[in-house]
Amino acid sequence: MNVFWKFFTREGGVSKGIYEGLNCGPGSEDDSMAVEENLRRASAELECLESRLVMLHQIHSDKCLIVQDPWTVNERPQADALVTDKHALGIGVLTADCTPVLFKSMKGDGAPVIGAAHAGWKGALGGVLENTIAAIEKLGGEDVEAMIGPCISQASYEVQEQFAEPFIERDDVAEKFFMNGKREWHLQFDIAGYCAFRLAQAGIKKVDILDHDTYGMEDLYYSYRRTTHRGEKDYGRQLSAIVIRP
Repeated sequence: MNVFWKFFTREGGVSKGIYEGLNCGPGSEDDSMAVEENLRRASAELECLESRLVMLHQIHSDKCLIVQDPWTVNERPQADALVTDKHALGIGVLTADCTPVLFKSMKGDGAPVIGAAHAGWKGALGGVLENTIAAIEKLGGEDVEAMIGPCISQASYEVQEQFAEPFIERDDVAEKFFMNGKREWHLQFDIAGYCAFRLAQAGIKKVDILDHDTYGMEDLYYSYRRTTHRGEKDYGRQLSAIVIRP
């Protein structure tokens, strides 16, 4: 199975200032020419045409789309996950603390099926990962594998106590993904662990986690929460992408 996936960092790009590096977010307020060049560089590393690197207007939903043909950056539909079985069609999600998850699988004849999901807490709770798996299976994918990319770590992800309630209401065991916070009435949430749990619940036997904290590793990653804490006006986004190479 000739599948290539990569969790890009902010290294190797041309953006400046608060976006310094490989900002791949067309929804940011970065210079559009810089973002275009960053996406060109990412596409080259994926070995797909820039016009065939497909992304979304992400809305923290559970919606997954099956992609047969590329669309332009300006035509991005609203959704949070993508699945395809087409060769040389790169699919990617953008994150800056949320959890990127890349999927690969094979059909019965050995042909690959791939997926990419943006799992913020709303999407993970709402079922975006399960919907991505269902779309992969709809295309005939079997023996699905998943890789959880860089996201905010539990040590950096402080939430209020009531935040945990819908997670625990859905699954009593989800309590284990929350530990006592550094401040009273607060908890620390392990979103990567929670995503791995939901994937395992959905029957995925092979789940790997890239244990990189986007909040703490500033040289490598953009972080929405870090930007918020600093009062900066905007933030960059890193790309996580996968492609079936011809």
